[in-house]
Amino acid sequence: MPPAMPDHAALELERFLPYRLSVLSNRISGAIAGAYSQRFDLTVTEWRVMAILGRAPDLSANQVAQRTAMDKVAVSRAVARLLESGRLLRSFDDDDRRRSVLRLSEAGYAVYDQIVPMALGFEQQLLGDMPAEQRELLFRLLDRLDELELRAEAGSSYA
Repeated sequence: MPPAMPDHAALELERFLPYRLSVLSNRISGAIAGAYSQRFDLTVTEWRVMAILGRAPDLSANQVAQRTAMDKVAVSRAVARLLESGRLLRSFDDDDRRRSVLRLSEAGYAVYDQIVPMALGFEQQLLGDMPAEQRELLFRLLDRLDELELRAEAGSSYA
């Protein structure tokens, strides 16, 4: 019979918000990625970079990393691969020649314009049975959680 374990801090993962959000995000991202990853030879990180630049062109890789809360190294690798595949263009900022900015190329927009409807269709399928007022509440709560997380991060001694 194994020895009794001393008391340890308890973490009920099923009720721990960071865990729940992470698992849900991974499952949803993986499901959407299934629709585009093989067809377009894209990773989730590469698609996120493209999605940001499709909405807000002329950002630096650091700005993309900040907007997506992704690791800078992962974003850098994705950017390198997208540049190599011809889906991104890099130019230099007019005000600061040391700062490069990224935008989708025509080839990038060709892929983007095919994936966006797929992603929106998946979202519609995912939220299909949810009444409009619950969807609105969900997005208000996500906005609020985003605010609270930024405040907690700014004042956190845990990070």
